[in-house]
Amino acid sequence: MHLQFRKARTADQNKIWKVLQDGIAQRKKEGSTQWQNGYPNLEIIKKDILQGHGFVLTKKEQVIGYCAILINDEPDYKHINGAWLSNKDYVVFHRMAISQNEIGNGYATLLFKEIEAYARKLRIESIKADTNFDNYAMLYLFKKMGYQLCGEVMLKGSPRKAFEKVIHLY
Repeated sequence: MHLQFRKARTADQNKIWKVLQDGIAQRKKEGSTQWQNGYPNLEIIKKDILQGHGFVLTKKEQVIGYCAILINDEPDYKHINGAWLSNKDYVVFHRMAISQNEIGNGYATLLFKEIEAYARKLRIESIKADTNFDNYAMLYLFKKMGYQLCGEVMLKGSPRKAFEKVIHLY
C-alpha cells in the first residue's frame, strides 16, 4: 500500500473537508462538544493550504488524513494553567482527522509519527497540541504516543487539555 505524507494542495481541499466532516460526525456520535460549532470549516482548510500549514496523509493518492502544522504559532499557548515542559521553539498541530473508512487502521498513530519526523527535520525538539476534555480518542493517542499533560489552555473561549512531547533529534 502506497502511503504518503505531504503538504496539502488546493486540489485536495474538498477531500480534506470530507475527512474533517467525518471527524466532526465522529465527535458528535461520541457525545463530544469538540468541533460542533462550525469549526473547522472549508474556509479554514483553504487558509491552511494557502499559508502552507495543511498536511495530508494519502493512501494510493486518496486523502485519508489531515492536520495543520504550525511553528511557534499558537498565541493561546502563552497562557497555560499549568506549565509547558519547555520554552523552546515548538511545532503545534491542529485539526487532525482520519477518514471514517480508515479509523482503527493505525493512521492516526502514523500521523503523529510523521509530525515528529517533520519536527526533527526542522530541528525542533518540542511538539505541542491540545484537545477537548471529551475527545477520548485523541486523549488516548496523546498517552500512547508519549505526550505529557501540561495543563489547560483556552482556545476560542473553550478550555482545552494541553499536551507536549519533547523529542530527541537524532
